[in-house]
Amino acid sequence: MLSIVSDWGNCNPELHRMLSIDDVTAAANALYDAEKARQQIAPLTLAHPDMDMDDAYAIQKAWVERKIADGRRVTGYKIGLTSRAMQMAMKIDTPDFGILLDDMFFANGADIPAGDFTDPRIEVELAFVLKEALAGPDVSVEQVIAATDYVVPALELIAARSFRVDPETGYTRTVFDTIADNAANAGYILGDEHIDPATIDLPWAGAMLYLNGGIEETGLAGGVMGHPAQGIRWVCKRFAPHGIGLEPGQVILAGSFTRPVVVTPGDHIRADYGPLGTIEVNFV
Repeated sequence: MLSIVSDWGNCNPELHRMLSIDDVTAAANALYDAEKARQQIAPLTLAHPDMDMDDAYAIQKAWVERKIADGRRVTGYKIGLTSRAMQMAMKIDTPDFGILLDDMFFANGADIPAGDFTDPRIEVELAFVLKEALAGPDVSVEQVIAATDYVVPALELIAARSFRVDPETGYTRTVFDTIADNAANAGYILGDEHIDPATIDLPWAGAMLYLNGGIEETGLAGGVMGHPAQGIRWVCKRFAPHGIGLEPGQVILAGSFTRPVVVTPGDHIRADYGPLGTIEVNFV
């Protein structure tokens, strides 16, 4: 898996970037230090208004490389901005992706220290766990299903290492800030039920999200580009020009079909996926 991250860095050739290598490294280190200190920093685009998508992914890659140097292991990917509403809100017409690391995983029923994360929020998703490699620009939904070992209910824990709105200037961070910030990913929780994706109509898989016993959000997986496998098709196409793809055993978070829900210490989250099971976690 480490070779995938290394090769994926070639998606960001320096000729296409606005930032220097030193700027990219400094930005990645600032996000790394912000997470360590649990202190948010100003959006990177505030200091680098010309920063573009290639810069953002280069910063994300440099941040991941620091994590790997710390002993972390890549376990998969998250796909974000998969709904049209979110794309319009962020003024972008494409999804984004981030990297999942082994220390981001929490088991169903876990007590999660809310204070370990800056501005934590929960999103409701499905995760695909692969049994076969997937690569190429023309991967179909049917191929995604065939390559999937199982689908499992999942919650994504997102966080913001840079301020969503800078408190000093009122500046709102852009999609490039989010991408650089590992697409806002900070953790993920998987359910206990492993579902054969060929046995259910995935777009109609749904969930009700409860916060402290009260219903907070509902949604259907079809809200993810019409079918949750579409995001996986997209990331394969995104990687294809660089000769890389997805690997067996990787976990792919297919995209949220609810809005993010803010969580604080003392909160209890329960996501009820009906016949697909439930996920419950406590924030302490």
